[in-house]
Amino acid sequence: MNKETESIISTMQEILSGSPWFGKSVLTILDDINPDIVHKKPKENAHSMIELLYHMVTWIEFTQHRLEKVQQTDTAAFNALDWRATNSTDHTWNTGISNVKAGTNKIIELLKKASGQLLEEKVDYREYNFRYLLNGLMQHNIYHLGQIAYVNKLLS
Repeated sequence: MNKETESIISTMQEILSGSPWFGKSVLTILDDINPDIVHKKPKENAHSMIELLYHMVTWIEFTQHRLEKVQQTDTAAFNALDWRATNSTDHTWNTGISNVKAGTNKIIELLKKASGQLLEEKVDYREYNFRYLLNGLMQHNIYHLGQIAYVNKLLS
């Protein structure tokens, strides 16, 4: 494993459950939210916190599957999950949090075992490499975490 991969691993751990520069970690913010309000929208055409959370889950799972080299023959099926319809029976807050945690930890585990050339490899079904994907995933999660925190503040 090279130093850049080690840095990505460290940053992912910090964002998930450490003390990141931007403030509270993903799990700290998500754990503080009242699950009773996560399906509410601050206004009609806005996303609910549960939609934002499962959108994060989708891209974490996409990244994990790309690292595992899982054959994905139907990219349309994956894209349909991107902003999936959610309901309170199938999409609970605690399950979403568990998926974020487990998926991120699996990505970290896979990175620890990866070759030093992984970051330069092209991602299946995309026109960019793993360096771009992994850095993008971290930025993506921070961005949507901020949205979740803001929606929570509006609804609380």
